[in-house]
Amino acid sequence: MAPQSGSTSTRFRSYAAALFGAGLILGGVPIINPTVLQAPAGFSVRADEVDELIKEVEAISNETNAKNEEVKALEDRIVESEKELEGKREEVAAATQRADKALAREKSLQGEVNIVAGAKYRGSIIDPITNAMGASNPQTAIDRAAYLTTLARRTEDAVKGLSEATEKAAEAHTDAARAAAQAEFQLNDLKKQHEELDKQREELERRTEEVKRRVDSLNVNDRLRWIQKNGPITAGLENFAGTSGVVDAAMTRLGAPYGWGATGPNVFDCSGLVQWSYAQQGKSIPRTSQAQVAGGIPVSRDQLQPGDVVGFYPGVTHVGIYVGNGQIVHASDYGIPVQVVPLDSMPFAGAARY
Repeated sequence: MAPQSGSTSTRFRSYAAALFGAGLILGGVPIINPTVLQAPAGFSVRADEVDELIKEVEAISNETNAKNEEVKALEDRIVESEKELEGKREEVAAATQRADKALAREKSLQGEVNIVAGAKYRGSIIDPITNAMGASNPQTAIDRAAYLTTLARRTEDAVKGLSEATEKAAEAHTDAARAAAQAEFQLNDLKKQHEELDKQREELERRTEEVKRRVDSLNVNDRLRWIQKNGPITAGLENFAGTSGVVDAAMTRLGAPYGWGATGPNVFDCSGLVQWSYAQQGKSIPRTSQAQVAGGIPVSRDQLQPGDVVGFYPGVTHVGIYVGNGQIVHASDYGIPVQVVPLDSMPFAGAARY
């Protein structure tokens, strides 16, 4: 693909310069202060030359990034639990309303049954033979018989209606009680999730501070090794422009700093960059790295296309966006700006297409 001119390719070229201290910003995002970090002439490091110190920092950072994804996943589960709890509360209210209506119906029918029972007690209901014998004429007997038949049917209907109303009221109250119990259970479960989230956030904060301390204490050479640990490319970046709208969006963020839990537009973590890039194309995808790879159409490694989400490491604790030619763009680690690196620089764990 022919290089493209304009602001996008300019940002790509500026990134290479900025990485080595020739510039201060790219796309409006500060990266490395050249007065603080200068690369020795001819300095270059391959991924397989990373020393033990960098490997140690990387291991701590990977664990921290995984914890960051765990915290985000827990936050998402809590949001879903809160929605479910609200649904249960609405269910309780509806069930209680049904139970109240059923109870009112039961009381109404009970009153009607009581009226019929009172009439019978007062002797208003007598058998047909007695009715005929006591009538002054045949028409009176017929009228009395019709009245008694109606009253008997009314009694039967009232008793049957009362029985059904009582049963429905009992069922409605049972439903309300069950919904209330489920809501109470979910409320308690939600409280436990919030407590767990607080613990996880504390653990994440402890880990992030350790990573920051380790990275910030690296000397100039080791800091450069840290930044180059995945073998970022700085030449020909403009060739990836136009391969995918998602790729174009992500590439405008080259040089943006890393931040745990950050979703842009100027600071990102790995899944935050992926989610933001898709959002620029009007697409909504999950928030965490695991969910992003699991949520799309599975793609094999040899079928990758620009814009596909690629997962790395066991448990898919890291993600990037495939840009083509065996490269991905990703937000890597603390102290490392958004960069383009080889797909093979990290252990492949799956991919998805949206």
